[in-house]
Amino acid sequence: MSKNQVKELVEAGVHFGHLTRKWNPNMSPYIYMERNGIHIINLYKTVAKLDEASQALKKIAASGRKILFVATKKQAKDIVSESSKKINMPYITERWPGGMLTNFVTIRKAVKKMSSIDRMKQDGTFNSLSKKEKLQIGRLRDKLEKNLGSISNMTRLPGAIFIVDILREKIAVKEAQKLNIPIFAMVDTNCDPRGIDYVIPSNDDASKSISKILEHVGTAVLEGLEERNSSKEKEEDNSKTEEAPAPKQEVKEESETKKEVKSKVAKESSVAKESKEADDKKTKKAKK
Repeated sequence: MSKNQVKELVEAGVHFGHLTRKWNPNMSPYIYMERNGIHIINLYKTVAKLDEASQALKKIAASGRKILFVATKKQAKDIVSESSKKINMPYITERWPGGMLTNFVTIRKAVKKMSSIDRMKQDGTFNSLSKKEKLQIGRLRDKLEKNLGSISNMTRLPGAIFIVDILREKIAVKEAQKLNIPIFAMVDTNCDPRGIDYVIPSNDDASKSISKILEHVGTAVLEGLEERNSSKEKEEDNSKTEEAPAPKQEVKEESETKKEVKSKVAKESSVAKESKEADDKKTKKAKK
């Protein structure tokens, strides 16, 4: 745990909690003190929990599974979408679609519908429709893009879910709990941390605080993705080296066959010489 990390979090305002009258008693282990009617979060515990969550997210990313980022509040929308795009992970920044996880098959159908509309536009069948039908299909496409466009590449359930403000995203929390999907969340002093697998006690209202936490999380996920890519490259290299010795054996076999042929030729030539010598001796005797 470095002092620089704590200093960065203080500058970002991660330590500011909610008013004391709005607090949740279950957050008491993460509260350091009270000042001017506001609870102050213990940043040493925040750093420890953030490191723990980052290591777990790194492992999930290295395994090749997706991490779904969820934040529908105004101050978090843009930050979450930008950071998710950098690390190529799915995200939800508009309204949480009911049954997003528990009824994932239906959500996938809606995504497929969006891609079928795109195919219609490419094929030219879209142009053959009437003006009214074009407008209706166009509006449907825009609506699907707005709500589900960011998860179009998510072909199966995510390996984990990262939430900003668990009070606002309580439906997402319940769905993840039902399916036993690990939940990583920024938890403020007015929230209940029970039921969250990886609690990061922090200010979930300030944009600076959200961006700082997501910066740490994003770097951990990127490291996991790099590890996965490097391990894939190593496997490919190993497979190439295993395949490479095969032609050498063939060369050896060829050289052995050549040696055999040479030895046979040498034997035949020696036999021929001996027979010639014998014939010469016979002819000499006959002359005598």
